[in-house]
Formats: sequence, structure tokens, C-alpha cells
Amino acid sequence: MAVKEQQKVLNMKSLRIILWCAVAIMAGLSGYLWLSQKQPLQVANQSAVKIGSPFNLVSHTGAPITEAALQGRRHAMFFGFTHCPDICPTTLLQTAGWMKKLGTDSEKIDFYFFTVDPERDTPEIMSDYVNAFDPRITGVTGSSEEITKMLKGYKVYAKRVDLEDDDYTMDHSAFVMLFRSDGSFQGTISFDENEEAALAKLQRLIKSG
Repeated sequence: MAVKEQQKVLNMKSLRIILWCAVAIMAGLSGYLWLSQKQPLQVANQSAVKIGSPFNLVSHTGAPITEAALQGRRHAMFFGFTHCPDICPTTLLQTAGWMKKLGTDSEKIDFYFFTVDPERDTPEIMSDYVNAFDPRITGVTGSSEEITKMLKGYKVYAKRVDLEDDDYTMDHSAFVMLFRSDGSFQGTISFDENEEAALAKLQRLIKSG
């Protein structure tokens, strides 16, 4: 083989290696971004992070609810939807269990379930849903525009995923967010967190004031 032809072959092999490396890097980056949308928020200094925004929504009782309801109260917030097949009912069942284990201390934390699917989750549907787990959980819905604004303000991931037969589901963050009474973000409870660890976080929230 001539020197020029050998050089051409080597150049083609090098180009293929570079392209495959680029593909691998992009795939890894895409995977990281997809996972980061679903994982609990990880921040170096949680108290310094601004999470939250004004909102104008409706509770499961049909009454208007704004960010004022959260002020001066410790609160735990979970974002999901009533058509959720597994994560949402499991999390709300766990929440009811935490409240039972906390006893009277559970009154020191307000528990909220905010929908990411306002198109289907009316106040009536939300009411039936949260009351099936614990009547102390407040369900919150509202217009698609207001829900979208709130998701952005609270840095929560949610995306509609179309299915067959004109149906759809929602892909969304799967963690409970904890806030102190002054509105500052304290941390999260992961979907796969065991009960002991979750209760310890809630008790720290109660002690935080």
C-alpha cells in the first residue's frame, strides 16, 4: 500500500474514533440531564437557594389558595397527578404513614399535593384523591398557566408524554420538598428513602422552626 493510501486509512480511522467518542460524550450528557431532572435537588448551601414563587391556585375544597398559605408554616410539598400509576399513590401513602408516626407533631407541618396535570385534576378529583390517603393533605390545582409558572418557580420537572389512543401520562420529579416556616428550602425526601430517614428529616424540620 502506498504511503498516501496508508495515511488516508489512518485518517479515516482517527475520524471514526473521534466521532464515536463525541457520540458517547453526548449520550452520557443526555443521560445525566435526564436523571438530574428526576433526582432530588442537591445544593451546596440549601438555605441560600431561592426556591418558590407567588402562585394563584385552587385547593381541593375549591377555595382559592396563594403562597400566603405557606407563610409562617413549615410545609412539605409533593408534585404529581391523580392518574399516576405508582410513584404518586406510593408517596401519598408514605406521607400518611409519616403523619401517623409523627403523632401530634404532624400538626406542625402542612402537607401539600400539587398537581402537574391540571387538565384532568379538577378540585373534585383532587379532593377524592387526597382524602383517600389522609384528609390532612391539601390537594392543589389550578389553570395550566399558573401551574406551569409554579413548577418553574419551584424548579420542579414535569412533562406530558403522549400514549396510544389519544391518552397521555406525566413524567415528573419524584421527591418531597421540605420548607421551614420562613419559606427557606431545607431539603428533600427521595422516593426511595426509607421511613426512618424520612421521619428524621421531618423531625429536623419541626425543630428548625
